[in-house]
Amino acid sequence: MGWLGIAPIIFIFGIFYFLMILPQQRRQKKGAAMLDQLKTGDKVTTSGGLRGTIIALKDDSIHLRVPPDNLRVEVTKASVMQVTTAEEETKTK
Repeated sequence: MGWLGIAPIIFIFGIFYFLMILPQQRRQKKGAAMLDQLKTGDKVTTSGGLRGTIIALKDDSIHLRVPPDNLRVEVTKASVMQVTTAEEETKTK
């Protein structure tokens, strides 16, 4: 009788874990791996919509060269949302 009252709660927690918690953990690991692999010369897009080329890396920030005037902007690494490769650029053009 005691298991019948606890079983639905365990079942609901299992559903939440597999549908919400596990995918979020995977996204965080993938994002952290992307930030660890940043290097000078990579073209990135930030969460604020800036697109630029990395010209310098620091511990928790990066320096971007932003066209058209080649402005130098410092942003946090955490604001990088996407790294654009040369292959992706040719597909969009």
